[in-house]
This record gives sequence, structure tokens and C-alpha cells, in this order.
Amino acid sequence: MENFLYQASIYLAAAVIAVPIAARLGLGSVLGYLAAGLLIGPALHLVGAETQDLQHFAEFGVVMMLFLIGLELEPRALWDMRHRLIGLGGLQVILSALVLMGVAMAYGQPWGVSLAIGLTLALSSTAIVLQTLAEKGLMQTKGGRSVFSVLLTQDIAVIPILAFLPLLVVTLPTQILPDGSIYRGAEVAEDAGHGTTQAAGHAGAGHAEMNLSLVDGLPAWGVTLVTIAAIAVVIFAGIYLTRPVFRYIHAAHLREMYTALALLIVVGISFLMMLVGLSPALGAFLAGVVLANSEFRHELETDLEPFKGLLLGLFFITVGAGINIALLMSNFWAILSMALLVILLKGVILWGLARAFKLRGRDQWLFALSLAQAGEFGFVLVSFSVQSSVIPTDIAQTLLLVIALTMLITPLLFILYDLINRRMEKAAPEQEEDEFEDDGPVIIAGIGRFGQIVNRLVVASGFKTVVLDHNMETIQLMRRFGFKGYLGDPTRPDILRRAGLMEARVLVVCLDDPDSAVKLVKYARRLRPDLHIVTRAFDRRAAFRLYQAGANDIVRELFDSSLRAGRFALEHIGLSEFEAAEATRVFYEMDRYGVKELAQLWREDVPLEKNDAYVKRARELQQELEFALAQRAEEDDHKRA
Repeated sequence: MENFLYQASIYLAAAVIAVPIAARLGLGSVLGYLAAGLLIGPALHLVGAETQDLQHFAEFGVVMMLFLIGLELEPRALWDMRHRLIGLGGLQVILSALVLMGVAMAYGQPWGVSLAIGLTLALSSTAIVLQTLAEKGLMQTKGGRSVFSVLLTQDIAVIPILAFLPLLVVTLPTQILPDGSIYRGAEVAEDAGHGTTQAAGHAGAGHAEMNLSLVDGLPAWGVTLVTIAAIAVVIFAGIYLTRPVFRYIHAAHLREMYTALALLIVVGISFLMMLVGLSPALGAFLAGVVLANSEFRHELETDLEPFKGLLLGLFFITVGAGINIALLMSNFWAILSMALLVILLKGVILWGLARAFKLRGRDQWLFALSLAQAGEFGFVLVSFSVQSSVIPTDIAQTLLLVIALTMLITPLLFILYDLINRRMEKAAPEQEEDEFEDDGPVIIAGIGRFGQIVNRLVVASGFKTVVLDHNMETIQLMRRFGFKGYLGDPTRPDILRRAGLMEARVLVVCLDDPDSAVKLVKYARRLRPDLHIVTRAFDRRAAFRLYQAGANDIVRELFDSSLRAGRFALEHIGLSEFEAAEATRVFYEMDRYGVKELAQLWREDVPLEKNDAYVKRARELQQELEFALAQRAEEDDHKRA
């Protein structure tokens, strides 16, 4: 027990220290976890052989991640992805495997060993890539969806690859070792794990330990039937059994039972998939898709999310801790060159496929860079290949280091993507602005979710508007729904003049960027002192800046909606509808007055808490507000009396 608590403390402390530092430096959590593993393993030798056993446990992080992703995908959405799954994903696996096979053959390896190496390195890291895409908010981009399609195809491909690898054993030549023993595959590989990453055999050990199987000894047609039956059981249970089971759990009124049920679903499905020789991650994903339309989806997500995050983090730590520095240092440049060559070759293939499937710009770069590494399933295939006498042990040792090294490099590839993305944004050619055909009394600068409502209200009331926005897709979407808008940068003086600034009666500034909004208000006020300017503000500080710039009416984004919520609260704690409305009105008027008062004392270069005059006046205004509301309540009491 003491040893277990010691090891747990080491792993958790490493994560708590390294991951926030990596996140603060903009490197992402994955690189932080990998660095934590390197620190406690090869660097300080605080952990040892238990890393391999931990990886069996940590693999459930990948399984849970795919289950949660499945919950976000309805079956119809999965069907819509079929072209990317079969075409894009299938071509990526085949082309990458063939190219990498050719490289291995060029290094003098037999074609069977080379093909096994190619298939192993063709797969990418589901855990690292999906975790990073989710962190960066890229999952819903066109490139992110294509990346997910390829990763899902790769997870499915693991099954036929595992079935195919033993067929390559005949290509392994017999070797006479220096001690006179005969080498046939893994027969003398008792100490093969030494000198590789300790991640080497984590999945292979899982195969060795799994004595239960529903398909051992069955003919091919029998295996197929059992596999189909297992999948059918998962689908049937997801559709017909989850509701009564959740109702049964709900009747217990024990919150922890929901968590236990969520874990049982994932673990049980994983065990069933392993019994029939399928990928647990694939089975969990299928179950998630089946439950995507369930009313219990959000409950499952909430219960499993913490487990997924911790287990994925533990997986990355064990990968880092399993790096054998001695072997790596003795062949550092050769292994690093091989890892970079894998990334380069896969990146070129991915780039070409992205172009063929009409991914352009940042989506093309995201697709090529995010999938260029080898993945955690490579550990599975290498260990299985050694056990099946397909890949010699010395080659397996090097191959495992190459896989681990490409995974370590992956966060740097995402950093490279961020740099490319920022450069593309700066270098993007300016789109040709529209010619203005009409004018109107109201100019609306920015047509996001805020500006759309303003525009609809004004147009529906019978007035013309001139809508300006620099996003072509937004303007095209507006036109599709019957609203006229013009492409152009609202902060450019020439665009504003052409839009009719000199004749307009009202300018409504709905820009997302606070600096651009202030710049626009200052220019419009200087050019048109008589113009009425209505602006959107993110918070009070933005409101102060816009007030000083010359805006007439400043609408804080959440202010009116917060007032409505407060009014509803008052109505349900004893006030009548009229009384709540009056209290809201008083608060609204006092707050508007207070903002104007405080705007005159606010200084952009002084923090609020250090601006004594501002703090003093804010406290006085709060007392005035409380007095006004109390006075209003007394008046209501007198009326009722």
C-alpha cells in the first residue's frame, strides 16, 4: 500500500507541476504530460517497471474519449461522414503504409517486415490529436472533422491489421546468433523489452493475459457471426436497455450510482469487444453513437469526463516515462532522423490527400500536421508483431522509440500550425469590397449574433439599413436569408464614407473587437458630431472606453438579459409583476447614471482597485441605488395599504 501511494503521489505531483507550466507557455497539456513522464522516468528515475502495468489501465482514457466523442455524433452525422471515412481515411492508411514499407525495404528489410513496419507507422495518435483539437477548439472546423474521420478509420483498421500480421511470419528469415542459437522471430526475445520504451508491450501483454475469447478455434464464418452478434448486442442494449436501467438507478437516489453505471457501460463494452477480438475503443465509440440521441447523454458526459481527462493524462505520462534514454542516446541522430522522416513522409501524403479532397488553407495545414505522427496503436502492433515472429526484436526496439519520439514531437507540430495560421491571417489578400447600391438612415457595423437582431428589428419596422462586415461567409449567409449586406471593413474611413456615413442618422457599432469599436466610434464622432452612435460593449471597462470615445448609447452584452433574469427572480420571491418591473426600471436608470459618472473617473492606465476616486464614487453610487430601491419599496407598501 505504501508503495502504491508513493507512486500515485509521484504521478499526480508531476502532472500538477508540469501541465500548468506547459499550458501557460502555450505548449498544450499533452506536451506537459509527456514532459512530466520524462522527468519522473528517464530523468529522475522516480518510477520504474510499474509504468507498463499502468498503461493497461491508462488505455481506458482513449476508450472513454471515443465513447464521449460518439455521444456527440448522431448516427445520421456518422453516415454523412462515410465518404471521408472510406475515401480519405482508407487512402491515408494504404498510401502511408506502402510508402513507409518502401523506405523500410530501401534500408534492406524483407518485404514482410517492411509491410508490418509500414502498417504500424501509418496509424496516428488518437489520444494526442483529439485531445489537442478539443483544447484548441478545432474539432468543428472542416479540417478537424476530416482529421477525426481519418482517426476513426485508423481505429477500425487496427482489427484487420492484427488479423493480417501473422500471415507475414513466413517472410522472417532464420538467423544464426553469435552464441550459436537459432533466431526465429520472438523465440529468443525473453529480454526484448529491455532497451525499448517500457510502453513497448503494453498492448501485447494485454493479448497474452486475455485467456477468455469467444472466437478462438472458430472458423472464419463463425468469427464473423460472433463479431456481428457482439455489435448487435451493443446496439440493442443502447436502444432498449439504457432507459429502464437508468430509471432503476434513479430510484435509488444515489448520485454515485450514475457514475458507476457510466463506468460499467464503458468497461463492459470494452470487455465484450476484446472477447470477440475487436478494438475496445471502436466498441465504445459505437456505443456512444447509439446513445447520442438518448436523454441520458449529458449525464454520461458529466460522469465520465473527469475519468477521461485523468486517464489520458496518465497515458501520456507513461509514454514519456517509458522512453529509454540509454538506447535513445546511443543512436540519437539515427532514431531522430527516422522519426522526422516518418513525420515528413506522412505529412506529404496527408497534404496531397487534403488537396485532393478539397481542403484548403489552414484546414489543409491542420490535416497534414496533426496526423503526421505514429500513434499509441503502434505499440500494440509492434508488440503483437514481435510475439507473432513478424518483426525481429532489435528492429522492434528501434521502432518503438521512433513511435514514442513522433508522439513527443506532435505538440510542436500543433505549435507550428498555430504560427502558420497566424501568418496566413496576416498575409490573407483583402477581399474586394462591394459597391454600395443603396443608402439608409441606419448603418450597422458588424453583423454577428448581436448585429443580426438589431438589423432584423430595424428592417422589420420599415427602415432601411446599410450592413457592413468584413467576413464574406457572414455576408453571403445574410443574403441567402433575404437581407442585404455589404462586404467591407467598417473601420476604414473610405468604406464608411461610401456606406453613407455623412447622410446617416444612426450608427450602430456591433464589432467583436473592442479596439476596433473604439477606433470606429472616435472617427465617426470626429467626422459627424451630430451623429447618434449606439455601441455594443463587452463589459464596464469597454463601456468606459466607448463613452470617452463619444458613443451616445452603450449596450453591455449581458446587461439587459441579466436584468430580465433578476426581474424573474424578484417575481418569484414575493414581488408582484409590477413591483419587480419597477425595481428593474430603477436599477436600470441608476446604473446608466452610474456608468456615466464612473466613466469620468476611470483611467485606462490605472487598475480599478487602485483608483481611489473611482472606488469611492462606486461605493457612493451603490448606496444611492440601495436607497432608491428601498424608497421605491416603501411607496409600493403605502399604495397597498
